[in-house]
Amino acid sequence: MFSFTESPRLTEFERQVLPHLDAAYNLARFLMRNDRDAEDIVQEAALRAFRFFDSFRGENSRAWFLSIVRNTAFTALKRNRMDDQTVEFDEELHGGQIPPLDPGIALDRAQDQQTVRAAIEQLPAEFREALTLRELEGMSYKEIADVAGVPIGTIMSRLARARRQLQVLLTTAYDQNK
Repeated sequence: MFSFTESPRLTEFERQVLPHLDAAYNLARFLMRNDRDAEDIVQEAALRAFRFFDSFRGENSRAWFLSIVRNTAFTALKRNRMDDQTVEFDEELHGGQIPPLDPGIALDRAQDQQTVRAAIEQLPAEFREALTLRELEGMSYKEIADVAGVPIGTIMSRLARARRQLQVLLTTAYDQNK
């Protein structure tokens, strides 16, 4: 009787792909803009990766898996007809009320993180993807280009434009909270 858990293929898959689940979640989270959808995307991508693991040729498993996550996320976005140019209104993030300031450093950091996350989520998907892979995952331009399936110059351009747009969004948020 064959036991699935004793499969050399499964063992190799676990060794090559599972260490990159956190990076996969980070990418999916910023592309999908919410935790639940990100979890679904990572799960679906992991299943796809396992299904097609025989096509993996031993190159960079991180880039290979993240490109599957990316493709799965963009397929879901198309399927759900989510418009990247619209931002869902969230009363807490976009309302005119400024929460009372607490002198605690932890609260300041949490608010800063929320402000940065909200600003990143306003960027187009290609910019969110490039920023997430570069700044949060520390991937090289070449690795990001491999994941996205575009030339390195395109990645450099996307990162520059994303950083410029992010700076504008954060400056505006800062000015509004003065």
